[in-house]
Amino acid sequence: MPRPTTSSPSQRMLRVAEQVRHALSETLQRGEIIDPLIENTVISVSEVRMSTDLRVATAFVSPLGAKDTDAVVEALNKHAKFIRGRVSGALRQMKFMPEFRFKLDTSFDNFARINDLLKSPEVARDLGPDDHIDDKAKHDEDSE
Repeated sequence: MPRPTTSSPSQRMLRVAEQVRHALSETLQRGEIIDPLIENTVISVSEVRMSTDLRVATAFVSPLGAKDTDAVVEALNKHAKFIRGRVSGALRQMKFMPEFRFKLDTSFDNFARINDLLKSPEVARDLGPDDHIDDKAKHDEDSE
């Protein structure tokens, strides 16, 4: 009987993804990839998502301080097999070494856009003074 498919990742997928993220971050920190674009850029690995069979790891990266972020992601994808080999030592317990795919992490841009929207005068006008809770009043309610 086939299992029902769910959109949320399993505990095992989350655990393996976190192990892969740590191993990938360490490899990028050591500067083992000989590519001027990658060597001169600080790359933050914010999230790794594993496929259900744990054979594909999609890493969401943020090249910090890079002018052309797409070129950095393209260079990482070009060196994906080399990175896979370097990460394999840290992931010896896995039956299959995952194939790496790199994508640009846009979550920080989305957070900044939402923050700007919330601070805009139109939203502030709609919120009004009654929608803000005074920290002291909230603290007094909690202590009662």
